[in-house]
Amino acid sequence: MTVAALGSVLGAAEWRRRAAAHRDRLDALAGPYLRARAAGAKHPVLDFLFTYYGHKPARLRRWHPGFGVALAGAAEYSGLRGYQRMDEPGTEAGPVMTADPAFLRSRADTLTYIADLLRATASRPAQLSCFGLHEWAMVYRTEEVRHDAVPLRLGAAGTDAVVESMPVRCTHFDAFRFFTPAAVPRNNRQLTRDDQLHAEQPGCLHANMDLYKWAFKATPLLASDLLLDCFELALDARTLDMRASPYDLREHGYEPVRIETPAGRAEYVRRQAEITNRAALLRTRLLANLDFLLAQLAE
Repeated sequence: MTVAALGSVLGAAEWRRRAAAHRDRLDALAGPYLRARAAGAKHPVLDFLFTYYGHKPARLRRWHPGFGVALAGAAEYSGLRGYQRMDEPGTEAGPVMTADPAFLRSRADTLTYIADLLRATASRPAQLSCFGLHEWAMVYRTEEVRHDAVPLRLGAAGTDAVVESMPVRCTHFDAFRFFTPAAVPRNNRQLTRDDQLHAEQPGCLHANMDLYKWAFKATPLLASDLLLDCFELALDARTLDMRASPYDLREHGYEPVRIETPAGRAEYVRRQAEITNRAALLRTRLLANLDFLLAQLAE
């Protein structure tokens, strides 16, 4: 690839300014997690975004301009997965680097799957009546809990009673697969991985958190501003997820959304709707970027 084939080339001063702003934004969003990790402690809410999804902060801090944009004087991008050096010699400060078309071709199947899933999810009406019961179903009738250092707000018996008092309507397989054996038959639908394309719906907190996962899987082909927008949404969705969970997180600064009460359920739906609306915009942006990338393969 040559510079002439690119949409633009960013000078070193400009892209370094953008990269620094990206790092500052991530550090502000992930600050509580980073501070807890530095102290050797676990964060019961934010750890999930790094441990379950497996995206290390160091990788998130690396800024990417997206496919079709080159970086001048970018010696630190040499050898990074998904990048190639341009034919031009670059500058005295280092080579011109850009996302590699060969890497894009190698990710075609993954990008196609993500686009298909996002399009299918967006095509369905949002369901806002699950009340976050998936977290309760993960500790239903068991002595094992997923956050050992955090107590159950209503105790084991009270938690079980909440699960038994309402229908369980989980549509997200990656939440359903962590249900306890006793909770599995209580769900209104038995979910499978193969059925994910037909079950995901845009009101699901976890489906909306997963926009961050899908954006990360497109790195470095996707611009990092969109990735961090998805991360910020995932952070807010995870916060609601755990505030509405059976865990008592008040010592960590999280007031509960008491979904066992009518007022709590109404609050959950309001906040879930806000997340859903934000996610719809991000899903549209992410799909547009994926369609752009896939269109490059047809040229």
